Amino acid sequence: MKVALIGGTGFLGSYLVDELVTHGHSPVLLVRPGSEAKLDHPEQCVTLAGEVGDREAIRRTLNGCDAAIYNAGILREFPSKGITFQGVHFEGAKHTMDLALELGVRRFLLTSANGVKPNGTAYQKTKHLAEQYLKTTGLSWTIFRPSAMYGPPRGRKEFVTELRDQIIRSALPAPLFYEGLLPLRPGSFVISPIHVKDVATIYVKSLAMDEAVHQTYPLCGPDPIEWRTLIEMIARASGTRKLALPAPVLALKPWLFLLEQFEFFPITRDQLQMLMEGNTCDSWEVFDLFGIAPSAFNEASLQYLYV
Repeated sequence: MKVALIGGTGFLGSYLVDELVTHGHSPVLLVRPGSEAKLDHPEQCVTLAGEVGDREAIRRTLNGCDAAIYNAGILREFPSKGITFQGVHFEGAKHTMDLALELGVRRFLLTSANGVKPNGTAYQKTKHLAEQYLKTTGLSWTIFRPSAMYGPPRGRKEFVTELRDQIIRSALPAPLFYEGLLPLRPGSFVISPIHVKDVATIYVKSLAMDEAVHQTYPLCGPDPIEWRTLIEMIARASGTRKLALPAPVLALKPWLFLLEQFEFFPITRDQLQMLMEGNTCDSWEVFDLFGIAPSAFNEASLQYLYV
């Protein structure tokens, strides 16, 4: 199967290329100029240069394909550079859906996110808008909502490695975020990280499964973990220990308002809000359907941190 992949050089994208090639598919990738070196399996892929805002580049990428995967996404926007959630998550996805329909590319997979909603952060709202639009198109769609993904980063940004570099290796104590005035249970919100290879395997298997059409799948790992325990685990897997102290969200928000405009600052108000909401779901039915034995999230699976 010839599969167009929009967003194939990032973390999940690189694993999607692996799985597509392994299963005998022919990936056709839209690659942002300057990102050519990030492409895995270049000899087995067709690449076209362009941005998600370039309709003609997307048209060339989709032309002649049997299926499309829209996997473009950002965790943070920089409007002054033209990088926005609206542009990448919704408008880019909408253009790709419209062109897929026009060109007869009927099968369409969309990367959304666990926790999307119409009244959430800009990240959540724009992902939700893309989902809602896809359902109106007449395409044979499948929507995936992954939780935080982890696994060997292979030179890309990855959830756990970022926490190691920004928190564990920082000279400051690890923050145990909490809401309210008193730190009754700081750092007790829960995350269910899922291994990126499990996610990529499910995506690629779904291409050949009629029962996956017009379905939305939550993708969370089998091991829900509190933030404070997660920090301890990452520290141990990195070969160290880390002091953690309560951090009141109420006191942090004014500082985030001032500092989030700078790229070097690691977190924004919206990211903190989504973190505090937690990120869990039950994906056992999905694992059963796709024949996946999900990877456990533990120190053994985090050995790539010890570098």
